[in-house]
Amino acid sequence: MQSLIARRPSSRLRRDPAPSKWNYRMQRLLLTPYVRGFLRRGVPMLLLLGGITLWFSNEANRQSLVAQLTHLRDEFEARPEFRVSLARVEGASEDLAAAVRAKLALPLPMSSFDIDLDAARARIEALDAVKRADLRVRSGGVLQVLITERVPVAVWRTEAGLTLVDETGHRVAGLMARSDRPDLPLIAGEGADLATAEALDLIAAAGPLTPRIRGLVRMGERRWDLVLDRDQRVLLPANDPVQALERLLALDHAQDLMNRDILTVDLRSDHRPTLRLTPNALAEMRRAQGLETVENEL
Repeated sequence: MQSLIARRPSSRLRRDPAPSKWNYRMQRLLLTPYVRGFLRRGVPMLLLLGGITLWFSNEANRQSLVAQLTHLRDEFEARPEFRVSLARVEGASEDLAAAVRAKLALPLPMSSFDIDLDAARARIEALDAVKRADLRVRSGGVLQVLITERVPVAVWRTEAGLTLVDETGHRVAGLMARSDRPDLPLIAGEGADLATAEALDLIAAAGPLTPRIRGLVRMGERRWDLVLDRDQRVLLPANDPVQALERLLALDHAQDLMNRDILTVDLRSDHRPTLRLTPNALAEMRRAQGLETVENEL
């Protein structure tokens, strides 16, 4: 029998177990791989960077760290295995080796880390007689300096004196007297050093005239005059002087031209050489043609 007494409603409301809308969105966001990765790795890294930044913001901390790193570096560079005690110069004569050591200007012994190899190489290659220098620090505390010397191939005569030059015309050294290097050919004139290679080609092509060559004179910085003994001179063209000299050699072989009384042979014309005779030869030629007799009668 149903109770006639009405039940009083419960004062407690049953809680809904379903999450709220914002709670649901938060849970979904935390389940995202990027967010989970950021919380696991990014947040600790940001905290670490923030702590480091805060530590470095203090001037005393920065100076202390720099001092410690400098001290560690100095201790490392001062270790015996990095100390250079000897400079060994190879490939150079005794005089040049002494000049190279003077150009090095290194207060040995010193740490290899304190040696500026590029600057030392530049100082050495500034010497006229040095073509190339290679510097290496070898084991045992030895600074090896490999020198490639410039080889003089000619003597260049200028108003300032005599100079030894290499195949490129670069100055090698000064020369006191021509007799000190009689084995080298003599070149002269403005710009002769820049055309040293062409002068060597002419001397190589001179053939039987080589023993008679006294030197080559650069004329107008554009062509050569070949000076021989007996005051003979061969005027070579600016273009293809070697070929012009070869034509002269062929003519000399056929007619014994250079053994005659000739002062100059002008090869600047491509058509034919122009000869200038000595005064005695010119007088003999005029006498043979009867020109001198006619002049006397007049």
